[in-house]
Amino acid sequence: MTQIIECVPNFSEGRDTNVINAIAEAIRNTSGVNLLDVDPGKSTNRTVYTFVGDKKSVVEAALAASRVALKMIDMTKQTGEHPRMGALDVCPFIPIRNATMQDCIDCSLDFAKRVSEELKIPIYLYEESQSETYRKRLPDIRQGEYEAFSTKIYKPEWKPDFGPQEFIPSWGATVTGARKFLIAYNVNVLGTNNQAHRIALNLREAGRSEQEPGALKEVKAIGWQVDEYNMAQVSMNLNDYNVTPPHIAYESCLAEAKKLNVGIAGSELVGLIPLDAIISAAEYYIKAENLFIVDEKQKVRLAVERLGLNSITSFIPEKRIIEYLIQEPLNEPLANLSVRQFVEAVAARTAAPGGGSVAATIASLGVGLGTMVAWLTYGVRKFEHLDSELRQIIPNLEATTQKLIPMIDADTNAFNDYLDAVRLPKETKEQIEIRDIALQNGLKKAIETPLNVMKIGNSIWNEMIDVAKYGNIASKSDTLVGARALELGIWGAYQNVMINMQQITDEIYKQETLTFAETLATNAKNKSEEIIGILSKRNS
Repeated sequence: MTQIIECVPNFSEGRDTNVINAIAEAIRNTSGVNLLDVDPGKSTNRTVYTFVGDKKSVVEAALAASRVALKMIDMTKQTGEHPRMGALDVCPFIPIRNATMQDCIDCSLDFAKRVSEELKIPIYLYEESQSETYRKRLPDIRQGEYEAFSTKIYKPEWKPDFGPQEFIPSWGATVTGARKFLIAYNVNVLGTNNQAHRIALNLREAGRSEQEPGALKEVKAIGWQVDEYNMAQVSMNLNDYNVTPPHIAYESCLAEAKKLNVGIAGSELVGLIPLDAIISAAEYYIKAENLFIVDEKQKVRLAVERLGLNSITSFIPEKRIIEYLIQEPLNEPLANLSVRQFVEAVAARTAAPGGGSVAATIASLGVGLGTMVAWLTYGVRKFEHLDSELRQIIPNLEATTQKLIPMIDADTNAFNDYLDAVRLPKETKEQIEIRDIALQNGLKKAIETPLNVMKIGNSIWNEMIDVAKYGNIASKSDTLVGARALELGIWGAYQNVMINMQQITDEIYKQETLTFAETLATNAKNKSEEIIGILSKRNS
């Protein structure tokens, strides 16, 4: 899986499309970078760009964008609602996947050094990249904004971390650093900018003063008027959405607005949002309203509707949720085949896919049938008294089906690893030793994969039994086939464990694993028989 670091530079230009597009093109044309979002604001006169890449590419893209900004943005003429101190106001680096905070600190230091040397501009570090406590927070560095920096920059305590200690009127100063994922989130207020700011003061962590802290931790907020929307907003930075997620921020704004007899008309996301923040919002409303929603897309839709994220522009999940934008194609060539293609691949004159992949397929189909029967029972009037039971079992059935599907390819991949070991040279004593170790490791992997199929399959028997007890009797045959298919899939996986175990030389591993596998196979047989017994006694 590739390394992904996010960079979210904020440039002090949100009105001139020539400038906005030129910066976007500089980012887009950088090798190894994927520009995910460009979010300009006319009233704020600011554009937030979001792009991702590895350590090297994100720094190169940030440099390319800065070069354009130096030529095209003149801070002596810039005004807007959003606080700012430079043409490139802030340039954070955020770890997303296979990246650490230290990786992002390295990015910020590399960027700060190179951009200050090349463009001769002052650069400040913040958040995780800054060691001095008094200048870790962006508002502390930016205090006084661009206008104050003509004198502030010359104070010893405000000497830039990189670049000249000199005020450059056309540029100002820039802040860069490494931080956690920040959600820029605005709530629409049908009132005045003063009322919006009163709400912001009550909610932001800093509050009105040290003596009057706000209600929400890890939140920065201000209130402003957005002329193009013809309404005010509470504009928030959710610095740690695990502490204060968007739905809590939104509900808190609603509560504060109610005290002022002011209306709230949805909200607006600036840039991108992590999937778990959206799902967390959905789960909040599902619990509050006693809803039952399992499907991820439906959860996303619920969160979007409850938060009013469509109130300004259309919220398209595929373009606003970061995981959807950066997801890589699943490496599941077998699972992605049509049924006909898969059967033909099994029937071909090759050793893989073989019994292990077929066993995983059958097990997944068995649980899938149990899931289907549960869904065909839920929501039907005559079975409404069973809603609470079905709400408990359906999510586990759904999740287990999804866990088994990747095992179809995992089994074939494990076998291929063993074949790679077989092909290793064995001409010298050293080569033979290396090959023997690789063979044993390959065999253990070929054992662990079907063993996992057995573990996953056995974890869902209680829910399958509940389907037999409560499921729509019209689907009795489906439940029976599901139980037998799951048992057969587990039995098939057991046979793959047994066949691969024959060449294992580690006797302790062999005995412990065989004992465990036998227990799982016996349990599957017993549970399948239990389901058949339950259904034989049911008439309704």
